[in-house]
Amino acid sequence: MTDHKAWPLYEIFLRSRNGLSHKHVGSLHAPDAEMAIANARDAYTRRGEGVSIWAVPSASIIASDPSDKATMYEPALDKGYRHATYYDIPEEVKNM
Repeated sequence: MTDHKAWPLYEIFLRSRNGLSHKHVGSLHAPDAEMAIANARDAYTRRGEGVSIWAVPSASIIASDPSDKATMYEPALDKGYRHATYYDIPEEVKNM
């Protein structure tokens, strides 16, 4: 019997309709990219949910470290112009 955990892990992204972005739907092990697409089709599009599948090797994804949350995602308080409240709205503009 083949050890499936020795196969590379793929992250699967699915586009539900044309014009929408691909969304991550799960992960699976497969011997190659073509088999990852075939297995993803069987696992994630049983009810015709998708029009496109991406299979990306997990090893190719570089992610931020959750411990870097403060430096990566804290808003820059010294750049007030990035906030909508920074600008004065002219009186001619009734609704914004």
